[in-house]
Amino acid sequence: MSKYIFVTGGVVSSLGKGITASSIGKLLESKGLTVTLIKCDPYINVDPGTMNPYQHGEVYVTDDGAETDLDLGHYERFTNAKMTKDNNITTGKIYYSVITKERKGDYLGKTVQIIPHITDEIKHHIKKVALNQKVDVVLVEIGGTVGDIESLPFLEAIRQLRLELGHDYAINIHVTLVPYIKSAGEIKTKPTQHSVAALRQIGIMPDIIVCRTEKALTKDAKEKIALFCNVDAGCVINAVDAKTIYEVPVSFKKEGLDSLLARLLNIKHPDGNLSDWERNVLKRIKSPSHTVEIAVVGKYIALQDAYKSIYEALIHGALANDTKLVLKRIDSEDIEKYGVEKYLKGVKGILVPGGFGNRGIEGKIAASKFARENNIPYLGICLGMQIAVIEFARNVCGFKNANSTEFNKDTKYPIVSLLEEQKKIQEKGATMRLGAYECRLKRGTKAYDAYRKEKISERHRHRYEFNNNYREAMQKKGMVFSGIYHKKDLVEIVELTMHPWFVACQFHPEFQSRPENPHPLFKNFIKAALSLSK
Repeated sequence: MSKYIFVTGGVVSSLGKGITASSIGKLLESKGLTVTLIKCDPYINVDPGTMNPYQHGEVYVTDDGAETDLDLGHYERFTNAKMTKDNNITTGKIYYSVITKERKGDYLGKTVQIIPHITDEIKHHIKKVALNQKVDVVLVEIGGTVGDIESLPFLEAIRQLRLELGHDYAINIHVTLVPYIKSAGEIKTKPTQHSVAALRQIGIMPDIIVCRTEKALTKDAKEKIALFCNVDAGCVINAVDAKTIYEVPVSFKKEGLDSLLARLLNIKHPDGNLSDWERNVLKRIKSPSHTVEIAVVGKYIALQDAYKSIYEALIHGALANDTKLVLKRIDSEDIEKYGVEKYLKGVKGILVPGGFGNRGIEGKIAASKFARENNIPYLGICLGMQIAVIEFARNVCGFKNANSTEFNKDTKYPIVSLLEEQKKIQEKGATMRLGAYECRLKRGTKAYDAYRKEKISERHRHRYEFNNNYREAMQKKGMVFSGIYHKKDLVEIVELTMHPWFVACQFHPEFQSRPENPHPLFKNFIKAALSLSK
């Protein structure tokens, strides 16, 4: 039977519960254990697919087409776990399931209540993942902060699960903040004490307390937290601010967290070894031989998490080239206001990521044109491909004011148009082209040079597609259609012949990039940018 680790958070949000859970997963895998991770989100949306990036951050997409929380990206980057639609559980999904059952009469006339019906549904979803994926350990992260009314059903569900499973099969880890007050030169443990007290009030006793802190906790501070929070001093773990998230598993191992977990869960496995991780990831991050500046021209630049997987994949590509990445984040609306030269002159690579709506589109088109005309390596992703073909159509093929029907329904030259199967769809949630689709690559292209194989599979999230009516005209002017989804003859990758490295794809390669296995497109993009900087 799978064992469970429940991860909660207190004091403030954004403490890094997802990184904590992912790092623990990495530690357990280093011991030879198999793991999976679940994110429980307390919002009522069925999934984050219809949420504004400024509200939620990035929407992560799985192979099976689920739109999920961005923490599932961390789970896949740190571990070998493969995420599915079942690995993200929201309040909306739970209530939708319960109400559907009630409408069918499954409850046989009973009064449907939070307890037991909602909590039972949460437990059912959690146990289903363990049953289907057959792993040694399931890590369950509860979103939000202890004390929030929204997360109470999830907390009650894991309280019940802990009792049902028994101590050797389930433990609770509480991630909390221990602030450092600079004016006093002291760290303060009181917020942690209050957070744990709130957790205990609802019947959950933490076994381990992970303390996010600017300054490492002293022995006395650990003992004080242990005394007031009713845990052993050895169960109070330092989580000091790190220069890179990839240091966290190593930091936890130095704290003895892996051995502590094995003891509490009665797991008989050898000591884990993170030497490959330290050599292939941390050493390259800390001591790179080269430096390269890459500009990311986006619509949601103000929020760091809106392009989380993009930034991480760029770091992975830099790692593969023994290079330090210098990121220049540029709002495409600023390019529209002040001109492209001001922001892109001197950069060695330009990446234009995905997005929706016409705000900032002309700024992205200007960035694509600047990359094409100045021979700067360019990587376009999803919308980044669409604006690349629009720019090429306007300025190379002579299709004046060419556009996407997303931005101008009456455009004379609809270079990008709505997918045929999307035209009758009214509802927005989970109705895009989502998940993994096969793509065949053309030999002798930059795409083939990156992947080194003819058949690939990549994850999608979009409604609009390149209009094949313009393929022949654009080919004559030097655009290469190097990746095709043959089943429906959809263009997946385009590139330019008379350019050192200009590649744009309709899919999202960032979702499959890993620090120890960088995505080939990001790897070759950084390589091309690096060659320009020499």
